[in-house]
Amino acid sequence: MNVLVKSLAFAVATLGFVGAANASCDPGEQELKFSLVTAIQGHPKGEAAQAFADQINTKLQGRYCVVVYGNSELFDDDTVYEALLNGDVHFAAPSVTKVSAYTNKMRLFDLPFLFDGPLHGLEFLGTEHGQSMLDDFADDGFYAFGFWTNGMRQMSASVPIRGTQDAAGLTFRVSNNSPITAGQYASMGVETKRLSFSKVYDALKSGEVQGQENSWSNIESKRFYEVQAAVTETNHNYLVYLAMASQGFLDSLDAETRDTIINTMKLVSHERNRFAFELNQIARQNILDDGGAIIKLTPDELNAFRELFAPLYTEFGAEIGIDLVNAAIQVNAEADPYN
Repeated sequence: MNVLVKSLAFAVATLGFVGAANASCDPGEQELKFSLVTAIQGHPKGEAAQAFADQINTKLQGRYCVVVYGNSELFDDDTVYEALLNGDVHFAAPSVTKVSAYTNKMRLFDLPFLFDGPLHGLEFLGTEHGQSMLDDFADDGFYAFGFWTNGMRQMSASVPIRGTQDAAGLTFRVSNNSPITAGQYASMGVETKRLSFSKVYDALKSGEVQGQENSWSNIESKRFYEVQAAVTETNHNYLVYLAMASQGFLDSLDAETRDTIINTMKLVSHERNRFAFELNQIARQNILDDGGAIIKLTPDELNAFRELFAPLYTEFGAEIGIDLVNAAIQVNAEADPYN
């Protein structure tokens, strides 16, 4: 592990990003379940959920206890919504593209190359346009606390990918039924198949699918790189989650407890989102250290993908909302991610 990644790993651990193992609740405490599909330790979403649990378990000690369940132990991102509404779990953080059934606005994040990097995307999430996207779930019984970030998506396949048609004829796993994602891969000559996150490794290993797209932390934590020829560093999508609960659950709490939960979630979201970049850089280096292959595209190779996917903006912009798309494009162009 190089010096930069060692220092990042030390900083992350020092700041408490190494999530503790699930602890049982004390007698008399009500367990509040947080359901995730990802790992807890070493993953941006898992670390954020554990940080939230740690703070709530201190602030509400003796009354409530948040327990984080990772790796789809309870529910996957397709079934967790009903579980939230039924009270089977209390918190979840599905990918924003999984909630497009409730609002087309979240398909904004399916547009390839919308953001130049994760910090550009984070800049947009903090704007009025970004925050307004959280208001579309109340009519369906959900409360959206805010966005949790991961990193940029990369492509991997059973063959090395450098050109836009190198994966033609293959089938890629996708996480949702987004027509934007389907159109993106169709332009590459690639078929898509929807599979839950917990099934991806076995599907890649068996050849059921031959490729996938994900962040460095997801690729590393689930070891997808072990059953792929290489990971191509495309940085083509910004992977964002939506921290949420049911409105019914929040309404069942007394006002002070409800405010504590909402304010703690907002604080944790603010503190943790910028560290997703460091966790993904560590994951990327871990892949290399473990013998995984990473393809770095030249500017011309990357531009070929950008040009191939450009028509998707025209095709789906109106469905998402032209004003929202344009606002994201403008923020990306003006953002200073290191400010």
